[in-house]
Amino acid sequence: MKVGVVVFPGSNCDRDMFHVLSDVFHFDASYLWHEKPLPADIDAIVLPGGFSYGDRLRAGVIAAHSPIINEIKKRAEKSTPILGVCNGFQILVEAGLLPGVLLKNNSMNFMCKWASIQVCNNETAFTNKLEINQNIPIPIANSEGRYYIDTPGLEDITKNNQIVFRYMDVNNGSASEIAGVCNKDGNIVGMMPHPERAAEAEINPTDSAPSSLIFESLLNTAGISK
Repeated sequence: MKVGVVVFPGSNCDRDMFHVLSDVFHFDASYLWHEKPLPADIDAIVLPGGFSYGDRLRAGVIAAHSPIINEIKKRAEKSTPILGVCNGFQILVEAGLLPGVLLKNNSMNFMCKWASIQVCNNETAFTNKLEINQNIPIPIANSEGRYYIDTPGLEDITKNNQIVFRYMDVNNGSASEIAGVCNKDGNIVGMMPHPERAAEAEINPTDSAPSSLIFESLLNTAGISK
């Protein structure tokens, strides 16, 4: 399965993501520079974390207008699996591919720590190997990680089962403690925590690395067993 990792000026988690995809889960991974055409043979797309364009204006808003985004939108309509992590999540909401917006944490500080998130939807391209209410230890590292959506929007994504993850022990002001959402079809997932930083047991503070199931879910989506 060919997975493209999109690289913007200021991306800094692209190599971590590439390592996990390529060396740990043995995807055929490649870097995709944001100004170049999206290869036709890419089967899944990942927008990694970082500070695209230095978070100028607003996190993700400039990158959301990069040339590759229009092609990603076309692939989204064809049900291509797309994952946005941290800054990648911010880019997806700014591009209109996911609902809501990411605002400054209510503390106005950068938050960097291990957290716990709860699985709320296990029917997406990236969560089908997880269990509902499963607890995942996973790191967060962001300053604009507060998920906001208005009341009608929150009611809508709740009704449509678009809330994918909720924080269990993080108070950053996110609406309904949301840590990740998906589109209605479940092929696009955005999440603020970093699964690529917790997918290997050697760097996980628990006895296992359940966040690895996010990547195993993509294998499962493609019909590949690990």
